[in-house]
Amino acid sequence: MIKDRLPNRIFIKLLLGFWLCSSLIIAIVGLLPLLQQNHDRAPLPPHLEKLLERYAERIIDNPEIIQNNQFRRLSHRRDFQGKPIRFYLVNDQGRVINTEKVSRGMRRFMLMAEETSEPISHQFKDELLFGPYDFEVLGKQYSLYGRFNDRHPRPWFFFFAENKLLTLTLAIGLSGLICGLLAWHLGKPLRTLRLSADALANGDLTNRVDNATTKRKDEIGQLAQAFNGMADSVENMVNSQQRLISDISHELRTPLTRLQLALALARKKGQESAETKRIAYEAEQLEKMISELLELSKVKLNAHDHKKHLGLAETLGQVLDDAEFEAEQQQKELSIEIDEEIELPLYPKPLSRAIENLLRNAIRYSHSSVSIKAHKAMNIVTIEITDDGPGIDNEQDLQAIFKPFYRPQSARERESGGWGLGLAITEAAVMAHQGKITASNLVPHGLNVTIELPS
Repeated sequence: MIKDRLPNRIFIKLLLGFWLCSSLIIAIVGLLPLLQQNHDRAPLPPHLEKLLERYAERIIDNPEIIQNNQFRRLSHRRDFQGKPIRFYLVNDQGRVINTEKVSRGMRRFMLMAEETSEPISHQFKDELLFGPYDFEVLGKQYSLYGRFNDRHPRPWFFFFAENKLLTLTLAIGLSGLICGLLAWHLGKPLRTLRLSADALANGDLTNRVDNATTKRKDEIGQLAQAFNGMADSVENMVNSQQRLISDISHELRTPLTRLQLALALARKKGQESAETKRIAYEAEQLEKMISELLELSKVKLNAHDHKKHLGLAETLGQVLDDAEFEAEQQQKELSIEIDEEIELPLYPKPLSRAIENLLRNAIRYSHSSVSIKAHKAMNIVTIEITDDGPGIDNEQDLQAIFKPFYRPQSARERESGGWGLGLAITEAAVMAHQGKITASNLVPHGLNVTIELPS
């Protein structure tokens, strides 16, 4: 119960992630102007205050400078560390009276000074402005401001405050990076879950979500644990089902063997009749069906044994020889195109049985020719078996022919009289290789079965 109350839920992660990301960006963008203002603006230094006081005293001592409009000669001085200083004399109406050219920076500074209750200095990009110094001459109030060129080193982050477009671009990029990391943190385990689900759906019952995902402390970790538990149950259930089918098939063989033995004894005693022949035929068919069921169960139960890395042509050698002989007996042509260099991890017996089933079906239903081709592209080995037979008319039958005991209403099944287990064994063998098998009709007629196996 305590663990459930900890802030480890996806909701908390999403909330904190997006909230912190947006708050961080807003704080950075909002604080830059404030930091710049606090860095550039400062109380009036004593040495600059004394400089303004000294020039104000000269005006106070010589009031005729103002009366005779001679104060313009006080505008420029060169007595402060060798830097030219410019002074601005402002009357009680806020008008600069010693010059008609007032820079935009000075006007901004005068507005800043009016908002404060004490003299200040402010560092603009390449000049320092300071003041005011208030004094009285002949009963009138005046204020004195100063300015000189000065470039002080500034913190590197002020570059962003001066380049707002670049700052906005970087802010968008930073937020995208943070959100991308959060999306990756949440998306990676979900992709792992999806891959495990796909593998389970494709027949790999041993596939599980990795430990890194199951050990997470959020809902995704809980989902991964639940998925692995479900996969364990599914695997046990399917294996139990296959073992049950296998056990039943074995048990059925005992009375079937006794039945065949009784029929043999009856024949020796001369008791053979049409009925006993029919019983013998059905017993033989039942024996074949039980063998097919045992084979299907064996393929599915042993689907995850260790594979062997072998050549495809070598593995299918005996099957291809038998198929050539069978095609020759039926006056049909079998074309084989398999690259001798194709190698892949496989289960030799299940794959050979799968190809044998497909070739026998193709030879049985073809008119004159059958072909088997295999090629490797990237990490996939593709095997194609085609015939020039009638194909399968019904599209639904075409999609379902690999299901156990499925008997479509088509010419193929009516003629074969099978139980629908041969192609089911083929599909089980392909699925055991984590491959896939599909069937499609050819134009104008014929059937193509394609097997794709990972290499």
